[in-house]
Amino acid sequence: MDLLQLLSWACIVFTVGMFSTGLTDLKKMRESKSTDNIQFLPFLTTCLNNLGWLFYGVLKRDHTIIFVNIIGAVLQSLYIIMYFNYTKHKRLVTVQTVAAVAVLFIGWLYFTTFLTEGESRLNQLGLTCSVVTVSMYLSPLIDLVEIVRTSNVQCLSFPLTVATFFTSTSWVLYGLKLDDYYIMVPNTPGIFTSLIRFYLFWKFASVVQKSPSYKPLQI
Repeated sequence: MDLLQLLSWACIVFTVGMFSTGLTDLKKMRESKSTDNIQFLPFLTTCLNNLGWLFYGVLKRDHTIIFVNIIGAVLQSLYIIMYFNYTKHKRLVTVQTVAAVAVLFIGWLYFTTFLTEGESRLNQLGLTCSVVTVSMYLSPLIDLVEIVRTSNVQCLSFPLTVATFFTSTSWVLYGLKLDDYYIMVPNTPGIFTSLIRFYLFWKFASVVQKSPSYKPLQI
């Protein structure tokens, strides 16, 4: 097995593992029969991102990108369906989903109709997917500011942070090996945001351990 095959398998294993962390939310929804404290938009935006990268993989004929994002899109679709089944805000979820489908359709129409086949289409699609991926990696930084202010990391998932770090690192190395900046560059922020989260876990771990696991009685 050469280095490229090894990196390809690393990307598949770590990325599928990262996508599978949503199964925890799925379990919560099934047990509680509700979607309280679970956000819908991450499922929707991740699904759109998967479909975008799937199209990129098809154009580039990269089986690693195709395989990973097929699994990602299927899992996110499952999360979306289950969320819709248990949410009390079905109208809002429907509107957001229809809007996402409209954006996806317009994007597909633009890339398949108005752009000629070849490098131009591949480059513009790669740039678009890169911008969306970078935005998804950077969006949690707002929450990190609140975590620093409150010294509370209980809202962060350590397994997801580990999965994100290894996933981002494997894709950066894979993109570097292929000399594909559209793969390498957008995954770089994932490494940095994961390192920031690791630091916050280390810095505020003692605060979590010292915090009482019970609610004090009010007199």
